[in-house]
Amino acid sequence: MKNAVKFTDMERALVLDTVRVTEQAALAASRFVGKGDKNAVDAAGTEAMRAVLNSLDIDGTVVIGEGEMDEAPMLFIGERLGGLKNTYPVDIAVDPVEGTTVTSRGLPNGVAVIALSEKGGLVHAPDIYMDKLVVPPPAAGRVSLDWPVEANLKALAMSLNRHVEDLLIVVLDRERHQPLIADIRKAGARVKLIGDGDVIGALAAAVRGTGVHALMGWGGAPEGVLTAAAMKCLGGEIQGRFVAEDEAQRERLQKMGVSETKIYKTEDLAPGDQIVFAASGITDGDLLQGVRRFGGGARTHSIAMGHASRVVRFIDSVHLEDDGARVILRV
Repeated sequence: MKNAVKFTDMERALVLDTVRVTEQAALAASRFVGKGDKNAVDAAGTEAMRAVLNSLDIDGTVVIGEGEMDEAPMLFIGERLGGLKNTYPVDIAVDPVEGTTVTSRGLPNGVAVIALSEKGGLVHAPDIYMDKLVVPPPAAGRVSLDWPVEANLKALAMSLNRHVEDLLIVVLDRERHQPLIADIRKAGARVKLIGDGDVIGALAAAVRGTGVHALMGWGGAPEGVLTAAAMKCLGGEIQGRFVAEDEAQRERLQKMGVSETKIYKTEDLAPGDQIVFAASGITDGDLLQGVRRFGGGARTHSIAMGHASRVVRFIDSVHLEDDGARVILRV
């Protein structure tokens, strides 16, 4: 019981600090929006995120990141992060800038994203592809990654009390998705193609009012775990299957105890009882506004949520970065 109390305290203590992590990553990356250098975008976001994480009262380990240790300065799998007190042992899933290419080009849906849980609360898996299906709360448990596209769309439409023709499905704009796109359109639904950023696409599918109803297709496994953390808080569902493209990736999966054939659902990818998720917009998108700069400061828009605390927050923050900076607030 004491551990449960401690973990509940952890979630409540860290939820706003977690937003500070993504806010600072978004602010740093926003300096490079539209400059055409995706590596600069990623490096800026990573450096800012690492600095804030190392100031927090955690003993954190990155279980899903952007690669291995020799790929630094990215936040790599196995990296230890945290401040001096190290009160809360946590697992971390992270993407300092989801959508480096779209951010560097000034396109929509660049975000900074992170999820924290108690130890063992987020699956430890390699940075490879994952085939994904993400649906909103009314359709949770009513679809299957094993079903044909048309069957899932019919089940989704019934769950939302809509016609299939009313549905808008988010898909990453990749050559590999041409058959999927054709199947969605053949079934009668519409497709929204995105350049990057399937976490924010998945979040948009789980939140009413965005006009998006599901996400389908291959994306990164780290983004799949981050999405699972968010879906656990929101009540939506992700189903994912890891995709090994060569023998080396297959061996990594086996080494980590991850199956290539199993369908991993929300609870499999994010089994923790205490989960904190945060995302901050870098460029404008379906769910979050991007960083808006003014003389001496900037304004950020974020979403933060906790599984045990059952609270979802949209946070609009003004950052006075320069000494003596002033701003007239406007809603």
